[in-house]
Amino acid sequence: MKLSIALLFFSLGAQCAYGDVGSDSAKKGLEIAQKVDTSDEGFKDSTSNMEMVLKNRQGQESRRFIRNRTLEVSGDGDKSLVIFDRPRDVKGTAFLSFTHKSGPDDQWLYLPALKRVKRIASNNKAGPFMGSEFAYEDIASQEVEKYTYKFVKDEKCPTIKAECHLIERDPVDEKSGYSKQLVWINQNELRPEKIDFYDRKKTLQKTLLMKDYKKYADKHWRAHTMVMKNHQNGKETTLQFSDYKFKTGLSSRDFDKNALKRIR
Repeated sequence: MKLSIALLFFSLGAQCAYGDVGSDSAKKGLEIAQKVDTSDEGFKDSTSNMEMVLKNRQGQESRRFIRNRTLEVSGDGDKSLVIFDRPRDVKGTAFLSFTHKSGPDDQWLYLPALKRVKRIASNNKAGPFMGSEFAYEDIASQEVEKYTYKFVKDEKCPTIKAECHLIERDPVDEKSGYSKQLVWINQNELRPEKIDFYDRKKTLQKTLLMKDYKKYADKHWRAHTMVMKNHQNGKETTLQFSDYKFKTGLSSRDFDKNALKRIR
């Protein structure tokens, strides 16, 4: 599963373990990770539209309308492009992310008011993305090498009537804003249903719920509703996806940082 603002899926794969590589919990967590990762391979590229709803502590809402593009990359992390269309104050803003299996990701933000492309420093990855409750590190595909894993238990999914695997993943990067994440994975569909994010003080910070799944090409599950609740500041961000299309012919040329200023 790839988790980015374009895909919001959770990438679990091939070579990580939690703590002692020989532990039963590490082995089982890795087995689950490999199954989930394999289940979403081969989508090639995708596009979608998205409405972002920002809600403050008092319940007041503001909305943003966004286009998403994603490119599956063999041997490395995926590339994603996010383009803001409305309202006027964010129109033309574009965010480009090249995720890597190891080392810091490459991320750029084009701000039309300044007419310049700003590189996102790796030590700012924990910062909020465009005023939302998603951090910059949340909206890059979560490559397996960036985490260690541990199987916790099997239990009823907290959001739907299904059985879930509960696993823990811990960021390897010391600059991550999180100490750990707990992920509930639907056993039958191999898709994430809920993620709890713990801050560096090991306190629950945010919860992400994934709903309204649809299956594409008889293989690729995509949640059409994502709700990120920040327990510490009372704010919430909801993402509503629509118009998913796959294998549209996108290539690396469509993800050129030098062309960010010209993207419409």
